[in-house]
Amino acid sequence: MSMRPGPTNLITDIDGLTVGNANAETVRTGTTVLLCESPMTASVAILGGAPGTRDIALLEPDQTVEAVDALVLSGGSAFGLDAAGGVQGALAAKGRGYAVGDVRIPIVPGAILFDLSNGGDKAWGETPPYRALGATATENAAKTFALGCAGAGFGATLADGAGGLGSASTVVKSGATVGALVAVNALGSATTSDGNHFWAAPFEQGVEFGGHGLPTDIDTSVRTKIDSEPGQNTTIGVVATDAALSKAQLKRLAIMAHAGYARAIWPSHTPLDGDLIFTVSSGKRPLENPIGELTALGAAAAATMARAIARGVYEARR
Repeated sequence: MSMRPGPTNLITDIDGLTVGNANAETVRTGTTVLLCESPMTASVAILGGAPGTRDIALLEPDQTVEAVDALVLSGGSAFGLDAAGGVQGALAAKGRGYAVGDVRIPIVPGAILFDLSNGGDKAWGETPPYRALGATATENAAKTFALGCAGAGFGATLADGAGGLGSASTVVKSGATVGALVAVNALGSATTSDGNHFWAAPFEQGVEFGGHGLPTDIDTSVRTKIDSEPGQNTTIGVVATDAALSKAQLKRLAIMAHAGYARAIWPSHTPLDGDLIFTVSSGKRPLENPIGELTALGAAAAATMARAIARGVYEARR
């Protein structure tokens, strides 16, 4: 399977997508929004033990609503779920949304990570900042965006230091593109014990996260934030493609993409992580061989997600 990065090596290499970040520096938190130019088919897979989500049941293949207007990744734990409301309000003001009679309801599922114990000022009283952050992130949406300490990755941490916001893209042999966007705040580690070599090194394209490769002697001892209270972790992400996939196919793609978490974070999918991946399709490239092409896309999605994780952490630590 021949794969190469897309033109910008970002999820926005998928036509019709933009990404916006908003940070609250004194709070040490932030929000990231993936905006769809027009509604796109979407699904989700959750394999972590401590997720925090908004409006995701409708993404299951048996549910009525097929498409989303945006997807939100946010810090703030349960408070951060308000960010999707800010995005929803901004899109409603533009007339976007699922039509129910004369009413339009923007479909904006979201997921959160826990960054409430990272030293920022969380004394916000009755007005958490996340709805405003969601609205600002919507205004900031563009084809290019910051990685590392940005958006939902602004206050993220790992067992061995800072986490961050990452993205990457891949063009597969069929010509389809797969992109990943991820906020990395895992219980475990993205690097081996020396701190310079990423677990995702076998998938690196060029020197996108330093070009250090793998060490000759790999220490597989587990390093975690295990002293944290439950729920203080989580890696949340999105995989997007221009391949025309149904909700059921996108569900399978999301499941396969989780292998990217396992390849880039040690350990992953723990009882204290809320590991989640949304998937979204612009539907612009029909499949000629659905089973074979979905298999190839799933492999590419896992590799691309692993690279996005390493890029986010690398950029946050530069």
